[in-house]
Amino acid sequence: MVKTKVLIADDHALVREGARQALHGLPDAEVIGLAEDGESALRLAQQHHPDVLLLDISMPGLNGIDVIPLLKRSCPQTRIVVLSIHQKEVFVQQALAAGALGYVLKTAPISDVIDAVRAVAKGNYFLSAKIEAAVVSGYVKKPDAMPAQHGYDTLTEREQQVFRLVVQGRSNKQIGELLALSPRTVEKHRAAILHKLDVRDTVDMVRYAVKLGILDPDDA
Repeated sequence: MVKTKVLIADDHALVREGARQALHGLPDAEVIGLAEDGESALRLAQQHHPDVLLLDISMPGLNGIDVIPLLKRSCPQTRIVVLSIHQKEVFVQQALAAGALGYVLKTAPISDVIDAVRAVAKGNYFLSAKIEAAVVSGYVKKPDAMPAQHGYDTLTEREQQVFRLVVQGRSNKQIGELLALSPRTVEKHRAAILHKLDVRDTVDMVRYAVKLGILDPDDA
């Protein structure tokens, strides 16, 4: 039997080890690597070409939402399961829109991780039961038909990446290094973001992110 190669990326060692143990010994899956942040997840994926990446959202550096489109470009064959504590609609929608096929809550039974890996390896969606079925179902089936609910929806994929890094406190230089952009290009994206969101400065952007649910108030 050909085994599904799985890479696990999470900044908490206990979560990484728990997921590894859940998959260890299965006849149809094997863990080929562990990553503790977004950059190492991308690097290991490019080296080992996993069939499935089990990916946390909240990680230092590049977070999971930012990793997904970068990975889809460099390793299009790798399918992604997001493993997260976040069950707000905005995170689910961002993950699915970026290209993830699975979304598993960390509060879900460990069997969900196994089921999710098996489902997405076959190209199917898998979503934790606690995620609002009606909202997610409608989004998965007709993502382009979902009405824009806020200015954030008008940002391009790259602008959303820059926005998330800005509200995390990253400088233009740091953002440029993470996304392979020049500081001048980053500044242009920041200006576009301010205009589209109709906000004045970084402080307003942070407040916007907290209101939207993208940034935890404790991290602001």
